[in-house]
Amino acid sequence: MSYDDVEIEAMEWNEELQACKYPCPCGDLFQIPKEDLRIGEEIERCPSCSLYITFIYNLEDFQEPKKKIESKKQQPVAGA
Repeated sequence: MSYDDVEIEAMEWNEELQACKYPCPCGDLFQIPKEDLRIGEEIERCPSCSLYITFIYNLEDFQEPKKKIESKKQQPVAGA
């Protein structure tokens, strides 16, 4: 069981680290990189103690937009 369930909105975004941060009771910070959020990671352990938290967020908010595949239109063939 995690120490706490944390809504992503309650976390602080660090642009330099490209990660969300949240304070741990031990004085350190939980950090989850944007890349981990993109792959669906939900749990992060504190680097200084044994506590961990579960992030509550919408995975779709962090995934890359899907690129549209453009189909090549067939050119009309001139009659012989």
